[in-house]
Amino acid sequence: MGTLLPLITGTIWLYVLVRFVWPLPWGIGARAALAFVLFLVAQYHWFVRSFFGSLASPELPQGVLVGLGWAFGSVLLLAMLLLLRDVAAGLVYLVARGAGRAILVGRTLNLSLGALALVLSAIGTWQAVRVPDVKDLELTVPGLPPAFDGYRVVQLTDLHVSRLLPEPWVAAVVAKTDALDADLVVITGDLADGSPEARAADVSPLRDLRARDGVLAIPGNHEYYADYRRWMAAYRALGLDMLENAHVVIRRGDAALVVAGITDRQAASFGQPRPDLDAALKGAPPGAPVILLAHRPEGAARHAQAGVALQLSGHTHGGQILGPHLLTQWANEGFVSGLYRVGAMLLYVSNGTGLWNGLAIRLGRPSEITRIVLRSGNR
Repeated sequence: MGTLLPLITGTIWLYVLVRFVWPLPWGIGARAALAFVLFLVAQYHWFVRSFFGSLASPELPQGVLVGLGWAFGSVLLLAMLLLLRDVAAGLVYLVARGAGRAILVGRTLNLSLGALALVLSAIGTWQAVRVPDVKDLELTVPGLPPAFDGYRVVQLTDLHVSRLLPEPWVAAVVAKTDALDADLVVITGDLADGSPEARAADVSPLRDLRARDGVLAIPGNHEYYADYRRWMAAYRALGLDMLENAHVVIRRGDAALVVAGITDRQAASFGQPRPDLDAALKGAPPGAPVILLAHRPEGAARHAQAGVALQLSGHTHGGQILGPHLLTQWANEGFVSGLYRVGAMLLYVSNGTGLWNGLAIRLGRPSEITRIVLRSGNR
């Protein structure tokens, strides 16, 4: 990723240079200056990784990161808008050459797309850093005992606590979650970015999460990028029950509900335990419905075959931008956002509560705190 990302962003910059900057009715000096500024913006990931921490978590003030996110989002959206313009012009050209050529070289349209990209990026950046709204779901879970009918689970995922989403944001998310009076709070990975020392103050509000049956969490891929074992210890010190290929049994009288959690496949790159559903379910009471916490939605078909009733996942951030989210869907076995039925199993993929600071934009794919009411189907 460290090598591929500059190539991708460099290609985006080159396209913007050729299709937006060069046609501008400005002198060569002004166009060269704009091209240079856009190059710095397009390559800002490389600069922050090299001089201000890491790609996962640059240690810069929140305001700077918001500004960089807006600027990078503007370049990205401009490239997308230019591509749409060029494709549309090509199609029009096939039936009306004059009209197609006018669209391709129109200066007013070119400048309008630049302005639109700036505005959309500002909206998207605000959507990215605001405290999420609550999304309500009511799910009929196969095999759920009547004793658990109405059981309330609140899912947080992809918090990505960082200098972009620091302690005040986390405290606001925690307060909003606690107000939902949940039976169980689950966090499905990617809790924080950076080292445990750098994020100690920012993650501290997580100790205030409250639910009658506790707070369960699993690692996501970002947990492995700093110091996995120390992060696991830090989360447990905050009162989070980390399920690393393990499960807990929740009881209401004689009725049982199993909540299992698996690690992330990124573990293989760091010598840590890989996801193992068999290990996670070892010793679970037979016949009890299983809720599986899995950071990525991939593997859902295998989990359904293993008898899981409900899988809760994140990782995709909902694709973050409506339209390009289809690429994220393609990369995650067809799952990107919302509720799916996989065999007899339900799969819910959250859009995420936060997001990685390297792409601080959401358009049409809002963040969420998810309140799920379980129903037994035997009411």
